[in-house]
Amino acid sequence: MIVNPIQRRPTRKIRVGSVYVGGDAPITVQSMTNTETCDVAATVAQIQRCVDAGADIMRVSVPSMEAAAAFGEIRKQVDVPLVADIHFDYKIALAVADLGADCLRINPGNIGSEAKIREVVAAARHNDISMRIGVNAGSLEKDIQKKYGEPTGEALLESAMRHIDILDRLNFHEFKVSVKASNVFLTMDAYRLLSKQIDNPLHLGVTEAGVYRTGSVKSAIALGGLLIEGIGDTMRISLAAEPEEEIKIGFDILKSLGLRSNGINFIACPSCSRQEFNVIKVMQTLEERLEDVRVPMDVSVIGCKVNGPGEAKEADIGVVGASPRSLVYRNGEKSHLIDTNQLVDEIESMVRQRVSELEEAKSKEIIRTSFSE
Repeated sequence: MIVNPIQRRPTRKIRVGSVYVGGDAPITVQSMTNTETCDVAATVAQIQRCVDAGADIMRVSVPSMEAAAAFGEIRKQVDVPLVADIHFDYKIALAVADLGADCLRINPGNIGSEAKIREVVAAARHNDISMRIGVNAGSLEKDIQKKYGEPTGEALLESAMRHIDILDRLNFHEFKVSVKASNVFLTMDAYRLLSKQIDNPLHLGVTEAGVYRTGSVKSAIALGGLLIEGIGDTMRISLAAEPEEEIKIGFDILKSLGLRSNGINFIACPSCSRQEFNVIKVMQTLEERLEDVRVPMDVSVIGCKVNGPGEAKEADIGVVGASPRSLVYRNGEKSHLIDTNQLVDEIESMVRQRVSELEEAKSKEIIRTSFSE
């Protein structure tokens, strides 16, 4: 058995609504709405799609007092923790803090006077909510830009520490920090430097990563590299795509590193002339049909007898392609033969049966535990 070598960096545990971030809490996956916040129905619908995809936390932009009022209505209609994204106007921060925000994404150094900063921190304390400091390479302070000439890891670190020092002076420690850039190496350098300076949880992300394919690759390289080093407590994949797709990619990265599971981990061959069925078509259809499954499970579908048995033995459900009938493995053992022409229906049926079995076993365990207490 392969032992996961990743050792997470020890961090302070903070709370975002009902979800913990940092410490021994699972690495969370979040996204941000791209609807007009004042369109409450559209924003709620988009949040729900992200929740259905597995989102732990959602962020909503609040650029005005009208948007703050809409945020309050959105808060009433969704259960997932909400981060209010605010820039500059401290009065908006005060408003959403009272309207149910679970976290304020606002940089204290951009609020203005010390008195205004104190008001925001006091509101966060009063409402028992956390904050997030977010530094981006594209919006560094002018004096830092002049000092370094261009965005560097040191420049991002200096900017972040300015905001962190303000909260430290006010004895407020319930915050997480991000230092994002659109460049893979700059992003990784900034987070490595920051991780050596503070014990607050780190929010990972590559800002403006790009369109779906290239943005996913760029994020997987940067965030995957940091996660392998044990850096990172929550993450957002920033894509020019629908936010629910960001959630899926985030979980795919975590699943690939063995850090978290959310639904099915498909193992499938790229297909070649040995394949006994159309692997690509079968896998595309299976992925669509089983997208709703959240129970962690490894499903192997290999198109021939060369690599099929080895992969099938390591999966919860494995299929070794053959014609006219393919061999099924369950929990590493040979089980039965199925009609190769009906693979999609057969595999879907087996997966859903397995989900029912696992959920029933879990419910019995909960009942047994409650009685023993």
